[in-house]
Amino acid sequence: MNEEVIRRLRKYLERDRSGIRRALLKIVLSGEKLTTEEIQKRLAEMGYNLNIRGVSAMVGLMSARLGILKLEIGEKNKYYLKKEYESVVKEILQEFEKK
Repeated sequence: MNEEVIRRLRKYLERDRSGIRRALLKIVLSGEKLTTEEIQKRLAEMGYNLNIRGVSAMVGLMSARLGILKLEIGEKNKYYLKKEYESVVKEILQEFEKK
């Protein structure tokens, strides 16, 4: 496992004041391929009010900087968690749930 990705993921979650980043990681852990609109709807159901641009920015950062999301290009772009990062994301999320 890439130690740099793990370090960046921990740093990303350390700056999560509202819990929205953890919520987003839980959503992508479902294994589904989701559009930004679907992610926004799920975040709203969890009580987070974020516009579509904000969701796009968060997902883009997770894809580009963290490298844990993959993009499936189509009529509607869909994002999903790369299989090789499922266990490490679960582990780090549990670590941050305890804090």
